[in-house]
Amino acid sequence: MMKLDGAISPENTLFVLLCFEGPDVYSTAGGLGTRVSELSEALATQGYTTHLIYIGDPYKPAIEHRLDGRLILKRWSQWVSKYYPNGVYDGEEQKLYDYNESVPYHIFSEIVRPAVAEGKTVVILGEDWHTAEVMCRTSDLLHWFGVRQKVLMLWNLNSLMSLQRIDWGRLNFVTTLCTVSKYMKHKMWSLGVNPLVIPNGIPSRHLNPVDPEAVQRLRNIARRGDPNRFFLFKIGRFDPDKRWIMAIEAVARLKDAGHPVTLFVRGGIEPHGADVFRHAYHRGLHIQDVVAQRPNLQQCLDAIEQAGPADIYNLRFFLPEEFVRTTYAAADATLANSGHEPFGLVALEVMAAQGIAVTGSTGEDYAVSFENAIVTETDDPDEIVGYLLYLRRHPEKQEQMRQASQVTARQFLWDRVIDNMVGKLEFLARKQNIVLSSVGMMDVVADAPVQDQVAQEISVAANTASTKRGSTV
Repeated sequence: MMKLDGAISPENTLFVLLCFEGPDVYSTAGGLGTRVSELSEALATQGYTTHLIYIGDPYKPAIEHRLDGRLILKRWSQWVSKYYPNGVYDGEEQKLYDYNESVPYHIFSEIVRPAVAEGKTVVILGEDWHTAEVMCRTSDLLHWFGVRQKVLMLWNLNSLMSLQRIDWGRLNFVTTLCTVSKYMKHKMWSLGVNPLVIPNGIPSRHLNPVDPEAVQRLRNIARRGDPNRFFLFKIGRFDPDKRWIMAIEAVARLKDAGHPVTLFVRGGIEPHGADVFRHAYHRGLHIQDVVAQRPNLQQCLDAIEQAGPADIYNLRFFLPEEFVRTTYAAADATLANSGHEPFGLVALEVMAAQGIAVTGSTGEDYAVSFENAIVTETDDPDEIVGYLLYLRRHPEKQEQMRQASQVTARQFLWDRVIDNMVGKLEFLARKQNIVLSSVGMMDVVADAPVQDQVAQEISVAANTASTKRGSTV
């Protein structure tokens, strides 16, 4: 075994990210798509060759190279997706079958085998329950061909969905389990596993200054000539876990107490949205729908300004990032008051824009109440009401929190998160007896070289799997 004289670096390590969601509009259904898109881009920007294998748009190229070839997007199961045009989770089970059957062979023959021949380490990171089985099968295949010890395999949990479908004993044996917050780590203890915590991150562009003129114009629009009118924002899926009813009730109670409110709402298409607006209507809040066709920032402002007076503006259009960040900065608070939040990416984005986030008390490890955010610890709407009135009476505290919030957000830039992850990977490499060299040379104790015959065996196996997949749809 060679003497350790290096560490993980772009010269000796490449990454493979496995996820159902990805950067295509077809492939994005929530925060998971944002996470893997930004993480893969950040890794490639740091110089790491990064493969992202996801359920991609069936009408885009199967393989796309970005960032001078370092980021390789691989749109998987496109032949299945053509039968299911309504996004990544349309035809979910058929796509999952194809993904599990074919991805392991591709990883071995097209990624791991050539990387090992070049003396490089491969890090494979699977995301959420959809990739649990494929991670297990990939580990088995790599072990069969004598290269499993040259690969670091991690599986990350972002949500508590479909955990009953996971063979935890098998997954925990073949991968290192990870999650995004201490809250999620404690949730996973009940499953008999103890994951490493590697937090989510945000791209550095989220720290760019927000246009102060746009911020002031948006405040003027929201307050409708009343400087004492509260301006609040809530964005996210219409899910009971997001505590939408709590937020709406807080707005109603503020209004009843003589404190008028303007609330901007951007939800999804989930059925719970009907419950939310029904509650608002019965509480006497005036709701105004706002529609637009893929507007820019100024067009968003124009559309809201022309909508007329209301308590709640239901923004029924795609919100460009520039508008969202302007709203974060302009609002008195953004209500990210979830009762269950694995990490709390929205609140961190609010903080990056020097906004004030109202969070829950679950996965938001970074939030310290009245230091960089407002942290609610109950589902009582009066808690939100009381905290907002406190901030209204202490404007100096608002400014301190806005400054501190961006300092916190800076600690969670993807570059820093990757540094955190690399530190843990080096720990795992030592446990696995992987020896990394600063010049990209690697060896492993008692590990046999891969012979050319392996490529022929894999080619036969891959062709057989492809023939089987042809009859699944």
